[in-house]
Parts: sequence; C-alpha cells; structure tokens
Amino acid sequence: MSKKKIGIKNFLPHRDPMLMVAYLTHIDDTSAIGVFPITKDCVFTKNNALQEPGLIENAAQVSSAVVGQSFFEKGDLKGESNNITGYISAIKKVTIHKLPEIGDEIITKAKLVSRFDTEGVSICTIEGAIFNNDELIVACTLNFLIHEI
Repeated sequence: MSKKKIGIKNFLPHRDPMLMVAYLTHIDDTSAIGVFPITKDCVFTKNNALQEPGLIENAAQVSSAVVGQSFFEKGDLKGESNNITGYISAIKKVTIHKLPEIGDEIITKAKLVSRFDTEGVSICTIEGAIFNNDELIVACTLNFLIHEI
C-alpha cells in the first residue's frame, strides 16, 4: 500500500536548499506528518549526518503546516488562496537523541497543543517528534506566530 503524498511546497515559502520536507502523508486541524529523505546535498548535513539546525527546521516546517493550512480555503491543495508567513517565536524545548545519516528517511509528527487567533494572526504551540526507523530521535516544543501578508 502506497503512502498518501500531499505536496507541501504550495503551503510554505521555502525552496531548495531550505525546504526540509519532501511531502506530507497526513494533515488535519490538529496534526501533520511529514517525510524527508536525507541526501548528501542537503545544506544541513555534515560528517554524513543531518545536523541539529536541519532537524529543528524540519520540525518547524511540518509543524507550521498544521495551523498554516487554516489560512487557506477548504480544498485548496495548490496553496493559491492566501499569502501567509510564519516565524518560530520560541523554541521551548528540544531534545535530540541521535542524528540521522545520509540515506535515512525521517518521519516528523506534529501535534497542536494550543492556539490563539486574532484577526489574521495565529499564535500557537506545537509539539514535534522526529523518527528514524520508528526510533524517536528528536522531541521538541515550538511556538509560532503565523499571519497573513
């Protein structure tokens, strides 16, 4: 059975070499799951491994999709209905157990913890977990500010 592949490029401003998610396999109002194969040309690899900044950026990109999608019209899978930007406003907690290596494929799961919305702005907290071969390698809690531009 093949994995459902939801394009993420349409919903993030990031492009290579800063795009750290290949595609999503799941997204709903409170969670998302992203996939990222680690290649030797990834800007965040060193000594045959994806380094800490790359892991945090990967978690942030999957996490921002959870709340960011609500700024788009229902059913807009091309990301054409809105222009948003987002920022990591705080890294509350990050625990890195192991660095994945070139050739590995990491799975990142993001879950909404809290959200406060005002006109055109959302402030949220999201917990992220990154897995390599079903082993938890990163656990984090990030705060975001997402707004329409």
